[in-house]
Amino acid sequence: MTPPAFYDRYRGRFAHTWTDETPLTDVRFVLLDSETTGLNPRVDRLITIGAVGVQNGEIALDDGFEAMIRVEENTSAVTVHGVTRDQSRRGRDEAEVLAAFLDYLGDGVIVGHHIDHDIITFDSACERRWGFRLSNRSLDTMDLTLHLEKDGAFSGRPPIRRYTLDALCDMFDVLPHDRHTASGDAFITAQVFLRLLRLASRHGRATLGRLSEPFLEPA
Repeated sequence: MTPPAFYDRYRGRFAHTWTDETPLTDVRFVLLDSETTGLNPRVDRLITIGAVGVQNGEIALDDGFEAMIRVEENTSAVTVHGVTRDQSRRGRDEAEVLAAFLDYLGDGVIVGHHIDHDIITFDSACERRWGFRLSNRSLDTMDLTLHLEKDGAFSGRPPIRRYTLDALCDMFDVLPHDRHTASGDAFITAQVFLRLLRLASRHGRATLGRLSEPFLEPA
């Protein structure tokens, strides 16, 4: 399968990209969320994509992406994201949206809450269309929260009983506006991520490698 013309452009962004030693202030993070037709990322299709950039400790309001993709049928997931097949007909073709998104994404470090689901969904779509997967580094705010809890970053706060995005919004006083929309959840997660970034810097996690370590449960 021959990669599309934009693939060289996308891959070229990784020639001189972030390393484990890159300071967090230098990294472009892309907070990503997507809504899909179901919970199986290898089979279900993307419906909406929302993303916003974070760099140097700030949300870059001029660095965002939002798109809707046409889908052929309604699924039970519509009760969560609210996007029906008829509404999605105003959207664009999947291949067109994915190409535009990868141009936007570049070598940004993908961040999200339980982000593996989104990444597998994007990988499956790109493999189905063109035979390649995303090349980006990623960071799960769930893993980062668990690391920071172990580091003692939340001492003095009530114990975290659930590690949902809603629970983190409550803990950091983030208003969950437009919850369960891709762009809304991306922006909400960006606000939570900024709080986590500040705590990470105070607890010895000031480089990309330290920030993005997977959390491994004790044996």
